[in-house]
Amino acid sequence: MVNTIFWLAYIAVTLWSIVNIIFNGSKATKMISWSLSVIIFPFLGPLLYYLFGINRRKFKLFKLKQTEKRRLYSETHKELEGGEQSVHEFEDYKHDKLATLIRKNSFFAPYDGNKITLLNDGEEAFGAIFKAIEEAKDFIHLQYYILEEGMLLDKFHDLFAKKVKEGVEIRMLYDSFGSNSMRGKRVKRFKDLGVKAYSTMPIRFGNLLFTLNYRNHRKIIIIDGKVGFTGGFNVSDKYMKPVSELGVWQDLHLKIEGPAVNSLQRVFVKDYHFAGKEELLLQDKYFPKVEPMGNTVAQIISSGPDSKFPAIMQQYLAMINIATKSICIANPYFIPGEPVLEAIRIAALSGVEVTLLTPKISDSLLAQYSMFSTFEALLEVGANIYLRPDFSHSKVIIIDGEVVSVGSGNFDYRSFEHNFETNAILYDKEKASHIEKLFTRHCTDDAKVDLEKFKKRSPFSKFLEGLAKFFSPLL
Repeated sequence: MVNTIFWLAYIAVTLWSIVNIIFNGSKATKMISWSLSVIIFPFLGPLLYYLFGINRRKFKLFKLKQTEKRRLYSETHKELEGGEQSVHEFEDYKHDKLATLIRKNSFFAPYDGNKITLLNDGEEAFGAIFKAIEEAKDFIHLQYYILEEGMLLDKFHDLFAKKVKEGVEIRMLYDSFGSNSMRGKRVKRFKDLGVKAYSTMPIRFGNLLFTLNYRNHRKIIIIDGKVGFTGGFNVSDKYMKPVSELGVWQDLHLKIEGPAVNSLQRVFVKDYHFAGKEELLLQDKYFPKVEPMGNTVAQIISSGPDSKFPAIMQQYLAMINIATKSICIANPYFIPGEPVLEAIRIAALSGVEVTLLTPKISDSLLAQYSMFSTFEALLEVGANIYLRPDFSHSKVIIIDGEVVSVGSGNFDYRSFEHNFETNAILYDKEKASHIEKLFTRHCTDDAKVDLEKFKKRSPFSKFLEGLAKFFSPLL
């Protein structure tokens, strides 16, 4: 009797899951992976599908509560006044094509007159951030995927205490999943200072099924509307000292001074409005007129579950497609999916020099084996792959030594479809060349993956790669 009930329940739940996958699936690879998962793993598979597989953008939360409102917000506030005089007009067709795409899918223009400072390690990045906070006069807006307990977060707390006393407004956003320790007393100590702190899409029992799979992965700081920071760094001591076998994490961040800070501020203000449920921060004081500070053309791109298009994926595809000489990709989670992987293969077969740089050891075994499962297809078309011995968290793509993107967006399904992400694109040969030099210094002979040797890896490794590849559309 018990066995009969079990099998009837298994059949009912499995059929319900498969019917939902057929009706609501958008990609064949994901549909196949989820279908096999719900069949192979009784009850666990359907539960995971219910939590992570359903495209909830079609359902209640996203239609009635947040996404439609967020989309309306983006449509309403496409461009704020005060920045149009700095909008750049490209003579280069390739650059204009990329910039036009981003302006249409993210509503951010390319701006002239930006000063860009590259921050290549934890000491540089947080040193520059803390100095900018010290110099803040009016407001500090901060948004991170991870705010982790430790000396860095304590330093932010101490600086905020000082700046609040000076009359500086401070607003802070953090992801409730990535910053899972920011609860109770740990967030209260910031609020007690006068910091307006909110979690984005908080994980609560009532909305767990609707928010668990959609995270805010952005890393942004704006100081007085004139100085901005974005890139790959989270607030974690692992960037300053070894806290695991991975050693000190490496990353890349940008300090932006100039009109493009306006775009970063718009990203923050939108997220803050929906997290804090406060009035829109669209007053002139939060969007001051910013004079040109340098000679870099910069453009911000943002994407998320509320976006009409998968903007980050479209950005990467566009950059790959317009490249004529070289493509350099550095990413810790290179799991691009078939469309992006095929675009890279086409570029390599067309004579474009393709170079991929990833960590040899990942903080996620599933991600590591998923990455390795793509290598043979790339090596066979002449792509160069290098494995860094340290753990680099940087998310960078450089094309033709002329255009470079730095930000939070990984080359995986999660960044393409599920996470709120932000990248900065620099149309600047000098900056692109500088970052490419940082990139190529890790591309040594001893770090290069050889196709013939790679083919001889153990059958067990190949099995693990195949297993990880099976689950990669679900990452």
